[in-house]
Amino acid sequence: MREIVVVSGKGGTGKTSLTAAFADLAGRAVVCDLDVDAADLHLVLTPALERREDFFSGHEAVIDPARCTGCGICATLCRFGAVLPEGGGYRIDPTRCEGCKVCVSLCPEAAVNFPERRCGEWFTGQTRFGTLVHARLTPGAENSGRLVTLLKKEARAIALADGLELVLCDGSPGIGCPVISSLAGANLAVAVTEPTPSGRHDLERLLELCARLRTRACCVLNKCDLNAAEARAIEELCAARDVEVVARLPHDDIVFEAMLRGRAVTELPGAPMATLLKQAWNRLAALSELGRPAPWRP
Repeated sequence: MREIVVVSGKGGTGKTSLTAAFADLAGRAVVCDLDVDAADLHLVLTPALERREDFFSGHEAVIDPARCTGCGICATLCRFGAVLPEGGGYRIDPTRCEGCKVCVSLCPEAAVNFPERRCGEWFTGQTRFGTLVHARLTPGAENSGRLVTLLKKEARAIALADGLELVLCDGSPGIGCPVISSLAGANLAVAVTEPTPSGRHDLERLLELCARLRTRACCVLNKCDLNAAEARAIEELCAARDVEVVARLPHDDIVFEAMLRGRAVTELPGAPMATLLKQAWNRLAALSELGRPAPWRP
């Protein structure tokens, strides 16, 4: 089984549009949306829901008003200001609670419960391109890296059960914890960037991360005709790092039209960009060694 992850140094580079197109071109694959903080691949692939599960991570303090005597010790000890007075007693503000458990441990009346924190939900569903695994993280909730790991595990299990050779992932933008989790165990990272100074800077950080994780990387230069000088600078950057630029995609309104219609670019007839994307996908399949047996791992 091979795993290709489409990533970008920042959001808005066209990563999801490319992933949708590659999902169309891949044929038989499990598609996984790992951009859990702002998941939107399901808007294009429109899955029919098969499974829905809550995602729990960490714990949060909850005061039992029946046991609380209003002594205020918990409010004094909480360094995050999460304990607020209410009706002669106290309550926990869940948006401030860090789950440190100090109030739970030191409440003299044992009035603070410590249940698991529900941080979102995750789904599997059938699309016209195969199974999609995706999630919705509660706004402000943490542990998106842990949710990414869970989604990858589910996607791999489905691919294994269905005898599929590829897991194709839409990764998170940036270089933070969700991206590190996205790249874990991947055979190939596809770094999508645009020819701007910030795009080059973010790409450099992303390629450095891939190098540290020993993940093979290649680059897709999107909107390559936006700035010729910056496009050359990115080509030079990739050449210096021995990173292949597998596609140079010009700006094309067909991408916007595809989004409006809820389709992948490759599904729209006569689009010149579809030809470039097919060429890019063929190269990605070769770089990820699709079709070859995966190396044995103990």
